[in-house]
Amino acid sequence: MAAVIAAAVVRARILQVSSRVNSTRYPSSSFSSSSVSTVKLFINGKFVESGSDKWIDIHNPATNEVIGRVPQTTKAEMDAAIASCKHTFPAWADTSVLSRQQVLLRYQQLIKENLKEIAKLITLEQGKTLADAEGDVFRGLQVVEHACSVTSLLLGETMPSITKDMDIYSYRLPLGVCAGIAPFNFPAMIPLWMFPMAMVCGNTFLMKPSERVPGATMLLAKLFQDSGAPDGTLNIIHGQHEAVNYICDHPDIKAISFVGSNQAGEYIFERGSRHGKRVQANMGAKNHGVVMPDANKENTLNQLVGAAFGAAGQRCMALSTAILVGEAKKWLPELVERAKNLRVNAGDQPGADLGPLITPQAKERVCNLIDSGTREGASILLDGRKIKVKGYENGNFVGPTIISNVKPNMTCYKEEIFGPVLVVLETDTLDEAIKIVNDNPYGNGTAIFTTNGATARKYSHLVDVGQVGVNVPIPVPLPMFSFTGSRASFRGDTNFYGKQVTLSLKKIFSLRNFLNIFRSKDSAKKALPAASVRSYVVQQCCQ
Repeated sequence: MAAVIAAAVVRARILQVSSRVNSTRYPSSSFSSSSVSTVKLFINGKFVESGSDKWIDIHNPATNEVIGRVPQTTKAEMDAAIASCKHTFPAWADTSVLSRQQVLLRYQQLIKENLKEIAKLITLEQGKTLADAEGDVFRGLQVVEHACSVTSLLLGETMPSITKDMDIYSYRLPLGVCAGIAPFNFPAMIPLWMFPMAMVCGNTFLMKPSERVPGATMLLAKLFQDSGAPDGTLNIIHGQHEAVNYICDHPDIKAISFVGSNQAGEYIFERGSRHGKRVQANMGAKNHGVVMPDANKENTLNQLVGAAFGAAGQRCMALSTAILVGEAKKWLPELVERAKNLRVNAGDQPGADLGPLITPQAKERVCNLIDSGTREGASILLDGRKIKVKGYENGNFVGPTIISNVKPNMTCYKEEIFGPVLVVLETDTLDEAIKIVNDNPYGNGTAIFTTNGATARKYSHLVDVGQVGVNVPIPVPLPMFSFTGSRASFRGDTNFYGKQVTLSLKKIFSLRNFLNIFRSKDSAKKALPAASVRSYVVQQCCQ
């Protein structure tokens, strides 16, 4: 009864905000007003200052200036966030799916109206160009829009007469408290992969954004609150290892979504699974683009340049490896010339094609992997290690880099570089190219460039990779389909968004309906009120 009353309160709150969706510019309530802002926590509907004595500096990657500080959330604060999620869950789960859907409908409208503001925060903290940052938000927005259509994904199943006088029904019910751990490279898109889908399914959510780029997530939380989401349904903590371990270990958290490196993903999957949680982890990649000699040359070269160097290569679906088959190897000089024309600059500067890497450590790692190529016998056709950007000499910039004569045993091939570096291999046949792709442990995405339908079909059927593009360099599916990275790029049994995510975020409840109690001759002997009949049926199925 208490849950029903609480759900009614939730619905009333949702209705209160339904008439005031507008293009308000939101103040920086998620940051303090000191000269160097401190990022707040978001607990039970309030932005609160952390009492932590451990803080992490946030830097502008284009200048390495400190632009803010984020707390390592204390144990007591994390407990408060989980308690808020747990307390709010019964009422939110009991809120009708149509009411939850209305929250998401208003949310997607507010994201659209504030898209440029979110993008500016991303560029400031993460470094990517404003165009890339707006794309970051837009791809997350598509998932929110898909979440608005969730009703058809939550349908249960039924089978009449499973045996004599008995029917069976299955319902999809919310799991409880879910959690998300997001990376730095997509500060808006990845959180929007996580909490909107979980919450429209009736779960409450604990979000931990990357400590390097918290600003976009905090603004997204404010917009979600203003969409009518009840206080306590979404909570946000910050931190590093202690926060991650807390999420993996806490018994009230039922499911974890993670995107990031293999080392972290394997750890979170193992530790979270050991504690009985459902875990989905999208991890590293080495995505190959196979170029056939019959491909459209102009289109293919443009696609390779954009997919390899866009977002400074800091994306798990970057096309970081090209395999040139047969005569396609003659296109390499033209590929280098096109990459030379890309403009490297701070992300907020007009005309910038790619911005800086996230940290000096990331730049050092990328440069070391380029060095390993020369040591191991590869050739550097375009070297971006010594690039200097006027006015941003302290930034973490690496220019477009192309390494040729690469072999599969080289470090620059085996490692995910996560920078604006394209490694190039050459083969004589498509079969050799397929073997290289399948021998690589990663399975996030791949693409083939060809004008031959039979070649495209052969490749897409024989290659062992979760997402395949034909003349599409970054084959990320739209949200009505699931993101299906595979092999070493993914851990878990259900993928992000699309139909599969509802399988991960809901539990199945089966009801066996014994029809004999509804027969008229039986009811004449013993009349039961409707409430008692329902109770009796549930007791039958739970025995």
